[in-house]
Amino acid sequence: MSSPINHRRPPAAAAAAAHRPINGQIPSPPCPHLADFRARNGSKPFRALQACLRVKPPGGRAAIRREPSEVPRCGACGDAARPRLFACMACAAVSCHAPPGPSHAAAHAEAMPPGHEIAVDVDRAELFCCVCRDQVYDRDFDAAVVLAQTAASTLPASASSSGGSRAVVAPENLRKRRRVDYRPWSPDPRERALMGSFSSPLESVPTSDLPRGLRGLNNLGNTCFMNSVLQALLHTPPLRNYFLSDRHNRYFCQKKDGVSGNVSKRNVDGAVDGGHGSKNGSFCLACDMDAMFSAVFSGERMPYSPAKFLYSWWQHAANLASYEQQDAHEFFISMLDGIHEKVDKDRLRPQSQGSGDCCIAHRVFSGILRSDVMCMACGFTSTTYDPCLDISLDLEQSQRGSVKAASAKSHHSCNGEAECMNSSQNSGIPTLMGCLDRFTRPERLGSDQKLFCQQCQVSQESLKQMSIRKLPLVSCFHIKRFEHSSIRKMSRKIDRYLHFPFSLDMAPYLSSSILRRRFGNRIFPFDGDEPDASNEFSSEFELFAVVTHAGKLDAGHYVTYLRLSNQWYKCDDAWITQVNENIVRAAQGYMMFYVQKMLYYRASDKMGAS
Repeated sequence: MSSPINHRRPPAAAAAAAHRPINGQIPSPPCPHLADFRARNGSKPFRALQACLRVKPPGGRAAIRREPSEVPRCGACGDAARPRLFACMACAAVSCHAPPGPSHAAAHAEAMPPGHEIAVDVDRAELFCCVCRDQVYDRDFDAAVVLAQTAASTLPASASSSGGSRAVVAPENLRKRRRVDYRPWSPDPRERALMGSFSSPLESVPTSDLPRGLRGLNNLGNTCFMNSVLQALLHTPPLRNYFLSDRHNRYFCQKKDGVSGNVSKRNVDGAVDGGHGSKNGSFCLACDMDAMFSAVFSGERMPYSPAKFLYSWWQHAANLASYEQQDAHEFFISMLDGIHEKVDKDRLRPQSQGSGDCCIAHRVFSGILRSDVMCMACGFTSTTYDPCLDISLDLEQSQRGSVKAASAKSHHSCNGEAECMNSSQNSGIPTLMGCLDRFTRPERLGSDQKLFCQQCQVSQESLKQMSIRKLPLVSCFHIKRFEHSSIRKMSRKIDRYLHFPFSLDMAPYLSSSILRRRFGNRIFPFDGDEPDASNEFSSEFELFAVVTHAGKLDAGHYVTYLRLSNQWYKCDDAWITQVNENIVRAAQGYMMFYVQKMLYYRASDKMGAS
């Protein structure tokens, strides 16, 4: 029977501790002193140590204390303030190790007979070899610590766990993405000739101070749900750049699909007829989006009627084809799926939605969620990954006070983001960060939700935790304001106010951050080599669009607030007005759109001709 795996961590990078080369680094050899310690004592010292594990919930690091109030001190110098204190696994003697100074832990191992080489960090619950003077890893020991940490995240004061278990936990791939410098595009002579022959310059409109592309959308009969989402999409930076740079040419697309009719015929708004009047016409939502971008950014200020887009969407979502009010979030998901399905049919091979090599809808909005389900009996962890176009969040419960009064006081008198945030926290107002904390918080599944454990071979109670494996270019957060109860056979709207920041750091909700907080420096085998698994450089986002809903569930109205050049505009169907940011802060947010502050370009294997 083979002994559990143990590795020494190289000082430069912990990523080399896997069984195979990672990113060109060679794994370090196992620690012979830990192997000798295991051969002498087995796992009995590790099991005895479990009673001393202390974890501060929720999700805190584990520490080694015989009593909760114990203050460990170095037995050689009596100092309790040294940065690293280690307890010998053989005799429990506490010694310090603070390079480049003298190491009393190493001196203790040299003075004692063989068997005293392995110690444990009393503040981090990590194994340490006093001879190698480096951390070492034992899977059985780490499994006990991981199980104690996870249990403490749901139990108020529990720091005990079952001994001898083996937890298979796979942290994120910490490889840094390869970046290339941004170079602005400039046309070459051939491209200049093409632009001169087949295009005409846009006419400037000096009569309006509104930014180009800001144009009202006519309500075609209870279609404010569509107009509000379209306004956000028309000003989504990556999506706007894609269509305005002619990456999806509607004429070529319709010609490829064999659409009859004069595809070059334009109406007064710049939208193409596209053969939609033909009985054999092919309905492409991306083509209609391309026509809409051309019309909205043409410089014309008269409200635009997205009738052709509505008709095409009805062909895709026949169950929603009516003039009744629909849900804006449902329309958003349905529309992106319609674009994806059309492009996916045109491809020779299917593409992964979360890989970034898919249609424009998923390249912009698709991220990857990670779900960890851990058996509470043995610690076995099952990890799954799922692509997502948005994140739906439950509203926090108000802690105290009147939400309406606190909202009015907080958002009509505060000056700046920090003051608004502090006021929201003090008054018990739900915040977007609080909703994200709840979304990524470990959830203990009850006895009525037992899941089958592959290691126990029976259904066991388990712990589930969600995290974000990969962030999209644009993050859309959907707030669950509409509740539907099948038991009471009724629906209602939640009018609770939610504070959302203009700048958002998503780093605390990434899988790599959550696992690092839970497990510290522990290293487990990597679960993959996805190049974009780490989002170390792209976790900061800026708010650019807010879709709001006012009124009741069956008689409401959608409005969008857009942030263009750091100025906010209210898009109420055909009406566009400039508003103050406090109006936006006080709005009842239903969907929030955030774009990455910094967009990093991935180096391409195929270098184009300059």
